[in-house]
Amino acid sequence: MNKWKTAGLTAALVLLLTSAAFAAGDAHGPRWGDFGWRVLNFILFAAILWKFVGKLAVNYFTGRKEGIAQKFADLDAQREAAKQGLDEIERRIANLDAERKAILEESMAQAEAGKQAIIAEAHKQADQILEQARRSAENEGRVVLQQVRAVIADEIVDAAEKVLVSKLDADKHSKLITNSLTKVVLN
Repeated sequence: MNKWKTAGLTAALVLLLTSAAFAAGDAHGPRWGDFGWRVLNFILFAAILWKFVGKLAVNYFTGRKEGIAQKFADLDAQREAAKQGLDEIERRIANLDAERKAILEESMAQAEAGKQAIIAEAHKQADQILEQARRSAENEGRVVLQQVRAVIADEIVDAAEKVLVSKLDADKHSKLITNSLTKVVLN
């Protein structure tokens, strides 16, 4: 209500001043009376407009103000979320170096374990090859020994035969055959 009183007093004051200026009567001066009616017309139009549209305008501007405040709050929340996301990414980037070192150390350990396994397998295979070679050498040695024994036995038989042939005559030979056959038949 105070607004209406202020508007009415202002309109009355303007009307009063325009009337006084018109009464002073300067014919060549501005037309204050016409100006006063225009001002009064404007004030009445503004009052009617305020009466019907004032609450809507106030609500609109209040809602707009609250909407802008809400947008600022949302932007602050988004900025805070983005800052937290950035902090998380920076922390992960900082941890990448440690993760890389851990992966390299693990890879090196696995490579060393693989190397040791390969070396152990190679030693095992080498031992097997050596054992197989030893057995082969022993077998070949036995075969060679048997061959040598056979050759020596043949040589001994041949030498004994030569000695016997040179010392035996036909009579001793026939007596030796008879003795041998007698021993074979009797046994």
